[in-house]
Amino acid sequence: MRPNRLSAAFALGLVLVGALQPAFARSGREEITPAEEREFNYDAHIPGCQASEVLERLSTHFAEKERKFWNSTLTIVSYERIERTAWRPWGLDFVPRRYCSAVATTSDGVRRKVDYSVRDGLGIIGADWGIEFCVHGLDRNLAYAYATACREARP
Repeated sequence: MRPNRLSAAFALGLVLVGALQPAFARSGREEITPAEEREFNYDAHIPGCQASEVLERLSTHFAEKERKFWNSTLTIVSYERIERTAWRPWGLDFVPRRYCSAVATTSDGVRRKVDYSVRDGLGIIGADWGIEFCVHGLDRNLAYAYATACREARP
């Protein structure tokens, strides 16, 4: 085979491979399967940022963490300025998450910003919703958990 015929055969092969590729590969857009439609699906029915069960769980986990890891009696006594900062920020095919922020008053009288997220299927053994949080100024293991100023607790 001459070089020009080889080039033509190679080009034809590329065209055929391109025709066999899924539409998303050619268009640059991937088909999205929402998390609710997977085999092990999520229902995306998670409580809102201001829900009492969310704030109670956040307070309980905070007090437990303070007691167990930092030998502290610090607790959260109240919340204000609660707001949602994002809902499913990375799209429908990711675990449903609601990102929130609030100002919490701790038992020492100091008001601190709290960034938290409510996540579907991330509770006990994946059967319930879960919560992740970071209290500004009290992220004592800065390099390992949420980095500087709770940056990793936000979307």
